[in-house]
Amino acid sequence: MSADERVIDGRTTRHPGYAVSQQKRKQVEKPFGWGKTVGQVAKTMLRGLETISAQFTLNMAAFNLAKLPKLLAA
Repeated sequence: MSADERVIDGRTTRHPGYAVSQQKRKQVEKPFGWGKTVGQVAKTMLRGLETISAQFTLNMAAFNLAKLPKLLAA
C-alpha cells in the first residue's frame, strides 16, 4: 500500500466526531509514548505477566505523578 492510498479523504474528516476521535486518541497514546521514552516499558528485562503488569502500572503511576504539578498549578 502506497502513502497515497493511506490518506484519509474528506468523507471521513468532515464529520465532527473525527476531530473528537483524534483528540481522544492523543490523550490515550500520550502515556504509552511517555512510558516508552522516559519509562522502562520499551525494553523490559522482566519475565512473566505479573511482573510486567506491575512494571507497567508503576510506569503509568509515574506518568500521573509527573503531570501532577501542572494539574495543581491550573
